[in-house]
Amino acid sequence: MSSTQSLLTVLSHAERERDRAFVEARRLAQTHQSALHQVDQLMNYRREYQQRWSEQFKRSGEINIVQCYQRFMTRLDQATAQQERIVQHAAQHSKRAADVLRQHETYVLSVRKLLERRTQKLRSEEAQRAQKQADDQASAARRNRPTDSGLLSVI
Repeated sequence: MSSTQSLLTVLSHAERERDRAFVEARRLAQTHQSALHQVDQLMNYRREYQQRWSEQFKRSGEINIVQCYQRFMTRLDQATAQQERIVQHAAQHSKRAADVLRQHETYVLSVRKLLERRTQKLRSEEAQRAQKQADDQASAARRNRPTDSGLLSVI
């Protein structure tokens, strides 16, 4: 197997790995965005709930209703805190996946550059061989060609 063929094989493998890393990075970024959206929804719901019940408490507030409200708000706070931890976790995974993707992309670009240089070198060597062959043929043709001075002496 030629070195160029070996590099093509390496490039193909590197591109497949890069493509897998891209899919994983995109999936994890979407997971992160989804978790962020859920935190926003929880926080919006909490604000709306708090506003609604604040108005109710201004009018009247029985102790058992206030206690239920406080317990529910505590649960909402816990759910929000849990979701924020999920967001942080998802953000870390997404960042790592993006870093891995960058590494794979850098590797693919490096292999492509090496392949390009190797191909250019082979073309240059081939051009030099062709030029040398042409020069050798021209030199041989000059040696085998009859000289004009020999024709003049015969006449």
